[in-house]
Amino acid sequence: MSTKKSEKIQTRLRRKGHIRKHISGTAERPRLAVYRSLSHIYAQLIDDQSEKSIISVSDLSPDIKVSIKKGTTKTDKSVMVGELIAKKAIEKKIITVVFDRGGFKYHGRIKALADAARKAGLEF
Repeated sequence: MSTKKSEKIQTRLRRKGHIRKHISGTAERPRLAVYRSLSHIYAQLIDDQSEKSIISVSDLSPDIKVSIKKGTTKTDKSVMVGELIAKKAIEKKIITVVFDRGGFKYHGRIKALADAARKAGLEF
């Protein structure tokens, strides 16, 4: 097994570096960071000034895990995560965020999460 990172991962991390140079979150407008693994999706609101995570949600969260049934697609899970993070953010009186796609291309599950969060009331 090779110790080198695959070319695909290196490309994503390079894209991520270019994105992170230009965006950062504050307490009033936190960064909505998204990470997508092969099986799961994670989203969190981060205040970069105080280096704290405000809210974190994934498809492994108990609120979402209850509503996942057999046959639920990964894209459907992403929509649930987007809706839940928006709901929790609005409860904490956070309406505007900066979207950080983490170097992932903006389509598929990333786009589904972002669209669901917008539909649920977040602005970005």
